[in-house]
Amino acid sequence: MKIAIAGANTAPFVEPDSTREFVTAADEAGIESIWTVEHVIWPTEYGSTYPYHSSGKMPGSHVVPIPDPLMWLAWVAGITSRVRLGTGVLIMPQRNPLLLAKEVATLDAMSGGRLELGVGVGWLREEYDAIGEDFSTRGKKADEMLEAMGALWTEESVTYRGDLVSFESVATNPKPVQSPLPVVVGGKSRAAARRAARFGTGFFVGPGSLDELESLLGVVAEECEKVGRSIDELEISSAWPGRVMEDPGRAIEELSARGVDRMMVDAFRIVRSGLDPLLPYL
Repeated sequence: MKIAIAGANTAPFVEPDSTREFVTAADEAGIESIWTVEHVIWPTEYGSTYPYHSSGKMPGSHVVPIPDPLMWLAWVAGITSRVRLGTGVLIMPQRNPLLLAKEVATLDAMSGGRLELGVGVGWLREEYDAIGEDFSTRGKKADEMLEAMGALWTEESVTYRGDLVSFESVATNPKPVQSPLPVVVGGKSRAAARRAARFGTGFFVGPGSLDELESLLGVVAEECEKVGRSIDELEISSAWPGRVMEDPGRAIEELSARGVDRMMVDAFRIVRSGLDPLLPYL
């Protein structure tokens, strides 16, 4: 079982000193990977339903700092040497595919091939509205972006003609060190499972119960079969619904039994004494 830290670019790890202490300790301790979260903006009022909490609202408040994931990971790459660098997840359809392809390839190249590109489509309509992107077509745009960026990372001249992503005869360099670049699709919907089966090297299951985990992995297996793949080709990442620090052995056993390869542990559950990650922002 690989052990990863999720939500790594959140409080208290938004300041240089605390971030340096945290990521260098993770690097030295043998943590397999650290993963960021993303919101470009946090609407002070929103009606969209947050799918990972019964309240329907994100934890914390709009004053919580959330550093840009790619910039934060680039800084972390320069002060670590081994730990892998994951976006968990990048809200991909809010970005320009050519710019994102360049940023991602650069980060992978400069980190020596340590990037795990976790992608999703998001749930916060108000964020899309503020950025000026279409919330209703985010899934289709995500699929086209993954096709187009996959070509940009491996081919010297690329033409792509989609309904939402289109460009003629372009090249982008550097290429990623890793080929293929790991693409980890995140979510807990059938659409996310289908996207993982078609484009992913991995699937990051959104938080939920063990029953929900089993059900969703069954959907992923079905979708893989439709496109001529096996779910065994995908690396499965998930959190354990219990208090992992109280019983890590049980967490590993239960997740492993369900086919999970990487256990995600929230950063705020492992901070040292004296660092309260959320209190200053609640």
